[in-house]
Amino acid sequence: MSRLGLGLALSVWLAAQAQAQIGSERYSAIVTDARSGNTLIAANPDEQRYPASLTKMMTVYLAFEALRDGRTTLDSVIRVSGNAASMPPSRLGLTAGMMLTVEEAILALVTKSANDAAAALGEYLGGGSEERFAQMMTLRARALGMTRTTFRNASGLPDLDQVTTARDMALLGRRLMQDHPSRYSFFSTPHFVFRGRTHWNHNRLLQEYEGTDGIKTGYVNDSGFNLVASTQRDGVRLIAAVFGGRTGRERDRHMMALLDQGFMQMGVAPTVHRSLPPMMAAAQAAPVRAARAQPRPQLAASPSKAQVAARAARAAPQALAARPSLLRTVTTRNARPPAAASRIEQGDSGRGYVRAPARAVQAPSARPGRPKATGPNRR
Repeated sequence: MSRLGLGLALSVWLAAQAQAQIGSERYSAIVTDARSGNTLIAANPDEQRYPASLTKMMTVYLAFEALRDGRTTLDSVIRVSGNAASMPPSRLGLTAGMMLTVEEAILALVTKSANDAAAALGEYLGGGSEERFAQMMTLRARALGMTRTTFRNASGLPDLDQVTTARDMALLGRRLMQDHPSRYSFFSTPHFVFRGRTHWNHNRLLQEYEGTDGIKTGYVNDSGFNLVASTQRDGVRLIAAVFGGRTGRERDRHMMALLDQGFMQMGVAPTVHRSLPPMMAAAQAAPVRAARAQPRPQLAASPSKAQVAARAARAAPQALAARPSLLRTVTTRNARPPAAASRIEQGDSGRGYVRAPARAVQAPSARPGRPKATGPNRR
């Protein structure tokens, strides 16, 4: 295929992916410039949606605050309660009385999206009460400017009153990076080993979309497949959120298409990523990097109009050239999840499970349709 033909095929494919989910009542999306906070692309960004395991971003944010303020350490020990041990999948398999460290709990949240670890960490930070911790989460969300978000638990398991928006979650992703730059690399962790078992990160963009270094996936029946992602290329960092994917793969491809559009608006050439159809998949793996050894994330200065114009002029010929993708690892070299391995997308894979709403924090007046309390939840 000629370079012109490849470029046309890439453009058609990106346009198709960008339209893949529009029209779904659960869909919303936003792409923002991390430096300025300006919105580049948006669709229903302020409509309330169920966050699913994106909730764990706030759980981790409050854990980072406790670490920064000296109220806990990464080595501090958490004793697992019966309530935390009873959480439905996705889970580490914790049992009542088991011990794990704060660091292990954080790693379990950012990779496995473990609900039992989230509840245990929430109880630990909330003085023994996950409900109290959820109130702390909501108050902190309000202070950060997340005006349409209410949290009811630490995990993101279904609750009638737990809601957020694409704009609020993109803001939280930005604040995680800005407020805790030395710990943000937790979200780049491709896997971690807990008691002899390896748990892989559900965020496939870490491997499939060049420059991605976080942050979180989410899924429950009534939310669809959600994702907040952060990607940096050529000194430009974008933070984006997508809600309501019909499948994890559709969501990922749609996110990559939106990020490509966002980078093109900022004058950065798109790349041919490895998840494209075979005729376009020309990228090869770059040398392995240690995720936890990465430098602090940089928020480059927003480019001037002249710089954007200059980048845009260079983008056209560069758009046809594939760039290497990044493969990150922590404990083993060249480690990749087995092709046949089944990875639960996130949090709610229990059957007919709905958490009872907490009552101490008033929920927003508007909210999406009520989650179904019966019927199997897809994995």
